[in-house]
Amino acid sequence: MRHDANLTTDRPTFVTHLECSMTGERYEADQLHGLSRAGRPLLVRYDLEGVKAALTPEALAQRPADLWRYRELLPVRQTTNIVSLGETATPIVPLEKETGNVWVKDEGRLPTGSFKARGLVMAVAMAKELGVTTIAMPTNGNAGAAAAAYAARAGIEAVIFCPADTPDINVREIAAQGARVYRVNGLIDDCGKIVGQSKDTRGWFDLSTLKEPYRIEGKKTMGLELAEQFGWELPDAIFYPTGGGTGLIGMWKAFDEMEALGWIGAKRPRMYAVQAEGCAPIVRAFEAGERHATRWEDAHTVAAGIRVPQAVGDFLILDAVRASGGKALAVSDAALVKAVDDAARKDGLLMCPEGGATLAAYRDALAGGLVDAEERVVLFNCATGLKYPLSDQSKYLDRHQPIDWGEL
Repeated sequence: MRHDANLTTDRPTFVTHLECSMTGERYEADQLHGLSRAGRPLLVRYDLEGVKAALTPEALAQRPADLWRYRELLPVRQTTNIVSLGETATPIVPLEKETGNVWVKDEGRLPTGSFKARGLVMAVAMAKELGVTTIAMPTNGNAGAAAAAYAARAGIEAVIFCPADTPDINVREIAAQGARVYRVNGLIDDCGKIVGQSKDTRGWFDLSTLKEPYRIEGKKTMGLELAEQFGWELPDAIFYPTGGGTGLIGMWKAFDEMEALGWIGAKRPRMYAVQAEGCAPIVRAFEAGERHATRWEDAHTVAAGIRVPQAVGDFLILDAVRASGGKALAVSDAALVKAVDDAARKDGLLMCPEGGATLAAYRDALAGGLVDAEERVVLFNCATGLKYPLSDQSKYLDRHQPIDWGEL
C-alpha cells in the first residue's frame, strides 16, 4: 500500500448528524455549525453499523500508520479536502526508572510539536470542506501554532489571539506560518471573548476549543490509536493534562464507538484529569460534586497549556472522569517541574510542563493508593519539551589553558 494511501484513496463516510452534548438536539451534517442552541458543544454521530461492515481492525493494520487511517470514523467526506502535514502515530514509551508499569504517549512527535495537531488538522479540514475562508481563535500557544500551520496548508486565513505572556517561541511560530497574531493583556478566555465579539462583523469562523464540532474528532484518534497499540485492550488508567479537555472528551467518545464496533469490550480506563494548583477549576468542581466548573480567578502556572480558567466542555470532562471511576487531580508547579527534570535525566524523555504534570499526578496517585504499581498506566505528554525554555547548565572550558582533567 502506498505511504499516502490514507490521504489519496476515496473511502466511504458514515456521518449521520450532529448532536447537542447537553440536550441531544439533532443538527444536520455537512453544514457549518458552532455551538448548539443551548450554547454547548456539538458531537458528531456516525452510522456505526455501517462502519462495522466497512472497516475491521485487520484492515486497519494494513494501512499506513497515520491519523487518517481511521477515515471511516472521521467527518471529512471528500478526499480532496484532507489537509495533512504528516500526522504520524505517536509512540508509547515506558518510563523504566519510575515505579510501576507506566507509559508515556509522546504527542510531541506530531506536526508543530504537539497534540494540538490532531484537533486542528480535523477542524481546518472541515472548515475547508464547508467553505470557511478565515478562522479565528484564542490560544495559549501550541493550538495557535497548529491552526496557523494547517490554515496555511489549506489556503485559509488565520487570526490568532494569545495572552501577552505566551512563550515567544509559540508566538513567532504562529506568525512564521502566516497567521496574524495578537498578544492580549489577559488570559485565554479573555482572548476568546475578543474572537466572540468580532467574528460576526469580521466574517471569521470561531475555531475556539469545543466551539466547533470537529476538534473532538481529531483528538479522539488518541483513543483509537492507544487501543490499537495495546492490542485492542485499553490501559487501566490514563492521566491527561486538562485545560479545555478536548482530548479527554474525544477519547471517551472513541471508547464508546469502538465498543459499538466490537473492537473492544466494556472495560474503560480510569480517567484522571490533571490540572495545576494555580488553575484547577475542574478539580474544584469534581471535589464539590458539581457538574459545571466556575471560572478560576487569578489563574497562574508555568504549564501554560492547562492555564484555562473556564472550559465550555466542563460537564463532559467531569462526566467522563466520574463514569470511569477516575478523579480530577491538581499538582504544584514545583512537582511538575521536578517531574520534567526527572524524566529527562533518568529516562531520556524530554517532556513539556503539562506532560510533567501528569507524571507528578501519577506519583501522587501511586503514593495515595489510587493506582497500584501492577496496573498499566498511560500518561499523555502533549508537546515536545524542546518548545519550552531550558536552563543552561553547561560549563565553559578554555582549550588554551591547562585542563584539570580531574574536574571533568
